[in-house]
Amino acid sequence: MKVRGTQVRVRVRTGGDGQPVLLLLHGLGATGHVWHRWPLLLAERWPGRWLAPDLPGHGGSEPMFHYSFDDIAARLAELVDPNDRLTVLGHSLGGVLGLTLAGGSLGAAVDAVVGVGIKVAWTDDALAKAQALARRPVTWFDSRDEAAARYLRVSGLTGLLTTTDDAVRAGLREQDGRWRLAMAPAAFGVGAPDMPRLLAAARARVTLARGEHDPMVTDGQLAELTATRVTLPGLGHNAHVENPAAVAALLDIA
Repeated sequence: MKVRGTQVRVRVRTGGDGQPVLLLLHGLGATGHVWHRWPLLLAERWPGRWLAPDLPGHGGSEPMFHYSFDDIAARLAELVDPNDRLTVLGHSLGGVLGLTLAGGSLGAAVDAVVGVGIKVAWTDDALAKAQALARRPVTWFDSRDEAAARYLRVSGLTGLLTTTDDAVRAGLREQDGRWRLAMAPAAFGVGAPDMPRLLAAARARVTLARGEHDPMVTDGQLAELTATRVTLPGLGHNAHVENPAAVAALLDIA
């Protein structure tokens, strides 16, 4: 693992060497550790370097004063060289950030974006609930198990990882015998993406994908946005955790 300094300190795991560069972006509430089953797979399938950061306000990365797609993506753009041939594979929030980077205004030269499990349709009620979560103070738990269970719910990983998994450990913090999520609550306030605008502005090949059983986004919603879409049979919202090989195969068509 390498740590690289930005205005907001971002923890980054890296592997491989050379070009092209693959940027792996996790979803809201998770950490870069969610890709922990991918290194061996990428050693076989990806010819260049890869980076898996903790998004600002998650895991080992510092929080931000304000969370917007542009602000978060700007921090991520500082992790890559403008001359890198960049492909972004992003889950949920990470997919939106990939599309934001692909607009070209932040200095990253993105060749392709694969967005998996992006919630593209938001109700007023869902947005209000997210904003309410963003305003809540940090919740402390008396036991690690309670905090771990909460982390799994927030990241959508319940049933996919155990509470002792390294990816869970990376999402928790302990202080004076009490436990909290590493995620800053304010990150919930990032808002809803303007998908038509992001897709129109993207200077990259874009593939949108979802698991067949993903309750966050439907085939019909993706069909309204793009013809370049994939449904992954038998998988849910965290398809990249359930079946890394199936999601990695999307890189072949990106």
